[in-house]
Amino acid sequence: MDALYEKIIRPLLFLNDCEADHDLALAAMKTVGAIPPVRAVMEWLNLVRTQKPVKVFGVKFPNRVGLAAGFDKDAHIWKSAAAFGFGHLELGTVTWHKQSGNAKPRMFRYPKSEAVVNSCGFPNDGAEAIGARLRASMGSGGKRKKFPVGINIGKSKITPLDEAAGDYLKSFGELVEFADFFVINVSSPNTPELRKLQGRDFLPGLLGAIAEANADRARKLSVKPVPIILKIAPDLSFGEVDSIISTVLELGLDGVAATNTTVSRPSECPNMEKSGGMSGRPLFEKSLEMVKYISKATGGKLPIIGVGGITDLERAGEMMNAGASLIQIYTGMIYRGPFFARAVSRALAWRDKEWV
Repeated sequence: MDALYEKIIRPLLFLNDCEADHDLALAAMKTVGAIPPVRAVMEWLNLVRTQKPVKVFGVKFPNRVGLAAGFDKDAHIWKSAAAFGFGHLELGTVTWHKQSGNAKPRMFRYPKSEAVVNSCGFPNDGAEAIGARLRASMGSGGKRKKFPVGINIGKSKITPLDEAAGDYLKSFGELVEFADFFVINVSSPNTPELRKLQGRDFLPGLLGAIAEANADRARKLSVKPVPIILKIAPDLSFGEVDSIISTVLELGLDGVAATNTTVSRPSECPNMEKSGGMSGRPLFEKSLEMVKYISKATGGKLPIIGVGGITDLERAGEMMNAGASLIQIYTGMIYRGPFFARAVSRALAWRDKEWV
């Protein structure tokens, strides 16, 4: 199936606009999710379950491979992700205000480099509408979920930086009942000034406010706090990473996702779109370096989601060897096909002797 995709299906799909193909894939997965018998058979065929569930930041995962944020921005396909082999799904990025994102075209493929550049700018229906959709499909408290669903939240474009904490808190409050973990996105290059939130002027206050709201909710409802993960950029200096790690540890956050897309461009692609963030194979070394550094700096004690440039089984293994607890893919699925997660999770299960 993977060879068929790469040799026949992919060349035909790549005749279309990149975002149009994304919408087509989303519609196909949504259709699978809407037909329970089809979904159940595909899940039985494709979802690799390790001998024992993988437990990371207190959450149990059927395998170590997830679908990264950016694919299911509006919570349409969470039901069907496992049918394609994913052990978890990260929804979003969701913002408090509904927004259409940046002008199209805003997604570009570069097949020779197995890369994608996007300048989408968090297009989504807004936290209230997405919360209502999740309530209708999951039930109150997300009771109908069969595998972990993370929710990635970001700052609305119209919200000033000094009001960012309130913006994130509104989205957190609206969506917390549905999330097995939250990912705080302060690292997309496609919202003006968003990456400034990674600095000491903003990050401690932002994360502190979210951590406090999380703890307050847990006390009031007598439940455990929802794990909070911070997603960082691959373009940071190690000094900046040290400062971020210090904040994460001081506040008792649960992990780091490394990394988002990069604003750098590979030398072999001089004509690559300059605006937006690049994902795919050329990003891998930057993401891998970040995972290695964070793992070493924290003595391997801080859970890391390794994401960025995992386009084959070897890179998935390298990311795990570098210290990742979980990995996520998105662009890799564009180039390897819809069942890439199944192949990766199977390979990692054999590697880790978790397969029976």
